[in-house]
Amino acid sequence: MPGSSYLPITKEPFRLLAKRLEIREEELLLNLKAGKKSGLIRRFGAILSHRKIGLKANALVAWEIKKEKIDSAGKAMAGFPQVSHCYLRRSYAKWPYNLYTMLHSDSRKDLLRVINGISKKVRPQGCRVLFTLKEFKKGGSSYNIHSCYFL
Repeated sequence: MPGSSYLPITKEPFRLLAKRLEIREEELLLNLKAGKKSGLIRRFGAILSHRKIGLKANALVAWEIKKEKIDSAGKAMAGFPQVSHCYLRRSYAKWPYNLYTMLHSDSRKDLLRVINGISKKVRPQGCRVLFTLKEFKKGGSSYNIHSCYFL
């Protein structure tokens, strides 16, 4: 896809991209490695359409975690495969929750089982489960490959 920031879904996506750029694959890979080393490229990632693969139940869970347990709790939560995001945020007097996870599963029942497992592992002061009702947008940042130059 010319102008797209997505890698093609193929066994050798960089070979196809190099062909589009009219350079050798080895040259592209060397430039990508240099970009990574210099900090120009931070990482390659994938955006997974969780609904298309059967993960129909989603929830944002707001956790109230004691300050001294935040790092260990965050690492433990991030270790669950159903957790796609885990963030520390500021808490407020009327909203004491400071650690947030986004979870995905194939059923609400399984999602509750995972939340219970996380709760048993990290022992929060409390939590709020906010189930997804409707998805309005899904996607990450988009960059046009033709406007990027690899040094």
